[in-house]
Amino acid sequence: MAKFTKEEFINGLKEMTILEVKELVDAMKEEFGVDPSAVAVAAAPAAVEEGPSTKTVVLKNAGANKIAVIKIIKEVTGLGLVEAKGLADKGGNIKENIPAAEADALKAQLEEAGAEIELA
Repeated sequence: MAKFTKEEFINGLKEMTILEVKELVDAMKEEFGVDPSAVAVAAAPAAVEEGPSTKTVVLKNAGANKIAVIKIIKEVTGLGLVEAKGLADKGGNIKENIPAAEADALKAQLEEAGAEIELA
């Protein structure tokens, strides 16, 4: 029996109908005792992962509406007013190693207030 390359096999699959692919999967289950669709599903999460899972929110510039930015910094960090104002004046890390979704939401909130934000 001839050995197929991966490309030849995939091109052959592209020419099959859904019913033919299902029959092929069923035949592979019977022949090898393995469900190829289960292997594909188990491998999928690793392929879907994008970028780092944690980020650091860095203030580059507080912008023209510095008071609104100070209020947000104070609220999300728990810093006092003087410390939050110092961070708004000098810039720097607002929150470090937080989940990417939380970092994106905080970035959007601060940018809406007029700040220039970078995610690291």
